[in-house]
Amino acid sequence: MLHSNLSVNEKGHLTLCHADTVALAKKYGTPLYLLDETRVREKCRTYNRAMKQYFSETARPLYASKALSFKGIYRLAKEEHMAVDVVSPGELYIALAAGMPPEDIYFHGNAKTVADIRYAMDAGIGYFVADNMVELDRISAYAKEKQMTQKVLLRITPGIDPHTFDAVNTGKVDSKFGSAIATGQAEEIFRYASSLDHIQLCGFHCHIGSQIFDEKPFCDAADLMLTFMVSLRDKYGYVAETLNLGGGIGVRYTEQDPYIDIEDTLRLVGTHLHKICDETGYPMPQILMEPGRSLVADAGVTLYEVQNVKTITGYKSYAAIDGGMTDNPRYALYQSKYTALLANRANEEADFSCTVAGRCCESGDLIGENMLLPKPAVGDILAILVTGAYNYAMASNYNCLTKLPIVMIADGIDTLAVRRETYADMTACQL
Repeated sequence: MLHSNLSVNEKGHLTLCHADTVALAKKYGTPLYLLDETRVREKCRTYNRAMKQYFSETARPLYASKALSFKGIYRLAKEEHMAVDVVSPGELYIALAAGMPPEDIYFHGNAKTVADIRYAMDAGIGYFVADNMVELDRISAYAKEKQMTQKVLLRITPGIDPHTFDAVNTGKVDSKFGSAIATGQAEEIFRYASSLDHIQLCGFHCHIGSQIFDEKPFCDAADLMLTFMVSLRDKYGYVAETLNLGGGIGVRYTEQDPYIDIEDTLRLVGTHLHKICDETGYPMPQILMEPGRSLVADAGVTLYEVQNVKTITGYKSYAAIDGGMTDNPRYALYQSKYTALLANRANEEADFSCTVAGRCCESGDLIGENMLLPKPAVGDILAILVTGAYNYAMASNYNCLTKLPIVMIADGIDTLAVRRETYADMTACQL
């Protein structure tokens, strides 16, 4: 199986965290998101343990909640001693509603509104990751109004190309995010932030991209960021207490994707950081990282029921399902590859090539092409693996289809975490 939390039981059914996915499809209906809570907790503990061991005792992972945002995942993060980052007031609201301490929340984003900033500061948010000077002005002005000092990290663009695809590459000089070191704008925004009242500049943040399968891009980013930080120390006497290296560790969606050992990657990055700090005499800052996809992606499986199978003679075959781009838009957006199985026939030979098509009135509503399955039949349960990240988070009501429920599984026990949306829910805001 693609990941160790997946297996096939004596009935030939796919299991996730020892739970029979076919039985879950019958119990909760399809389409259905499943999330292996046990696996997410194991990943949280790996990040916590490894970062403290290889970086320093002050190091801390932040759950990058744009990957998957609902109350249950924030409660889990809190229980596992994770801080979180949010990228919108909506994510902030859900995190607070779930009981996440506001001081453990970092607010990201390149275009925060005045209302966003006021809401976050009124909530007592711990840190802003500030993208630009306008945002700094807004934070400073409202902090003055509240007679307080707000902690801030500056988002810096190191100029790294980690060779992922463009949609998830965020560290190049011309990225929409942050201020570039190479153009001198990073130093300029540092000077500006340092001049403002009611702001406590705690350090710097960078993020270079996603689906990175080796440690080298993170080490390269650390080189550039620490070189920048050393230059600020030597020129201005400023020593940053925090360096956030972002997230981006890759996840296997198919057998062709490489495997990456998270703990070993953190060990290698930590060794590199200590070497740079020793060579430059720079005190090891608190290191933050932002795992999102690598925490939740392979904990997720989405289940569908096959509605029909259509073969266009001499061309291709389609297996049409009761979900699609509304619950998983990643193939339509990025041509992202997935692994598909028939959950109720998981031990049968996959020798039928087909395109898995969604139910939307849209030619591009596909989950994957040239996917190998046992020849599907109406009523089969189709499982798409590794859907814990950027599926529920990116879901929509296109064609007025309702959003899916989430069932969390811990050691074989299933619990409904998000109920299925109803038609009444969709019209609740309509007058």
